Amino acid sequence: MHTITPFLRLDPATRHVSLNARDPGFYTNPNETYAALHAHCPTFYWEEQRMWFLTGYTRVNALLRDRRFGRQILHVASREDLGLPQPLPHLENFDAAEAHSLLELEPPEHTRLRTLINRAFVSRQIEHMRPGIEDLANRLIDGFAQDGETELLSRFADIVPVTMIARMVGIPEEMGPQLLRWSHDYVGMYMFKRSRADEDAADRAAAEFSAYVRSVVAARRAAPRQDLISHMIHTEHRGQYLSDDELVSTIIVLLNAGHEATVHQIGNSVRIILDSGLDPARLLEDAEATERTVEETLRICAPVHIFDRWCLEDAEIDGIPFRRGDKVGMILAAANLDPTVFTDPLRFRPDRKEAANLSFGAGIHFCIGAPLARLELNVVLPLLFSRLPGLRLKETPRVKDVYHFHGLERLDLVW
Repeated sequence: MHTITPFLRLDPATRHVSLNARDPGFYTNPNETYAALHAHCPTFYWEEQRMWFLTGYTRVNALLRDRRFGRQILHVASREDLGLPQPLPHLENFDAAEAHSLLELEPPEHTRLRTLINRAFVSRQIEHMRPGIEDLANRLIDGFAQDGETELLSRFADIVPVTMIARMVGIPEEMGPQLLRWSHDYVGMYMFKRSRADEDAADRAAAEFSAYVRSVVAARRAAPRQDLISHMIHTEHRGQYLSDDELVSTIIVLLNAGHEATVHQIGNSVRIILDSGLDPARLLEDAEATERTVEETLRICAPVHIFDRWCLEDAEIDGIPFRRGDKVGMILAAANLDPTVFTDPLRFRPDRKEAANLSFGAGIHFCIGAPLARLELNVVLPLLFSRLPGLRLKETPRVKDVYHFHGLERLDLVW
C-alpha cells in the first residue's frame, strides 16, 4: 500500500484502502481525501468498514436508481440464508422504531408510505412555509443582533429546522429542545465512531421518542387537526391505513431527517461563504443568486456523506462482482467532487453550471425533505448576512467527530 497521508493508505492495483475515519485530519477536511480517492481508486474496498464504496458521480447516481440494490434485504432473503447475525437485544427499541422507516423500506411498502406523505412535501406546498421561516429567523436574529456576536448553531441553526418540521408534522414547538436531544442520540447509531454507549443512548431515545409519538397519535385519532400526523392517520391508500407502528416509524424519521442535516448545512454554508472571500452581498443579492449559492454549498460541503445499499441480486459494478446480501456504500459528498464532472471541484464556485449535486440522493429514496431544506437555506442565509453586516468568523470552527455526517461543533460569529 502507498501512504498518501498519515490516515490514508491505498493500493491502486487491488483498490484496497485503509482510511481512519476518526482521524481529525480526515473528518475536518474530507474533501482532500475524496480528491485522492478520485485520483487513485474511485471505486475502492474500505478495509476498516469491510465493504466496497463508490465515489464516481456517474456510478453513484446510477446505483441510487438501480433496482437490483435496495435499502432492505430481509424482504427477499432470511438472516439464515445470508449468514446475518440476529438482532441485538439491547437495540430492541431502536429496531422497533426503525422497522417501518421510509429510509429502510423498498416497494411496495415504501411506495404506500411515501404516497401518503409526499403531497405535504412537494415544493408548491412547502412554499407556503416561507413566511413562517422568515418570521422565525428574524425573531431569532432580533435576539442577538445587538450583541455583536453569537454562537450561531445553538441560537439559530438548531432552532429553525426543528421548529418548522414540528409545525408541519403537528408536534408542539415547545418540544423542540427535547426533539433535538432524542434526535442527536438516535442518529448516533449511524456514526462511524459508534460505541456501546452510543447504542444504549440511541435505544433509550427510541423508546422515549416512540412513546411520545404514540401519545400524540392517540390524541389526533380522538381529535384530528390540520397537520401531517392527522393526515397520515385518517388518509387511506388503496384501502389501507397506516398502522400505529408505521406511524411511529414515519413520524420519527420525518422529525429526525427534517432538521438534523439542515442544522449542519446552515453552519456549513455560513462557514463556506465566509471562508470563500467572496462578497456575500453578491452571492445572495437576489433569489437566483441565492439558489446558486445554496446549491454550491450543498455540493462542496454536504451534511450527510454516505448511504449504502444491499445487493438484491447478483450484479457487477466497475468490474467488482456483488452477490445477493452484499452491501455497497456510496459517498455522495465525494461524488459531488468528481473531477470528470465538476471543473476545479474543490473550489467554491456558485457560478458553475454543471451537474446537479447528489447531496439529497436520487431515485425512489430521494430525500423527501429536500424542498423544505432548500427553502430554509434560501430564506435564512440572505437574512443572516443582510441583518448582520460585517459578519465574520470569531475563530476557526471545529468540525464534529460524527462522520459520516459533516457539521461543526459550534460556529462563533462577530459583526
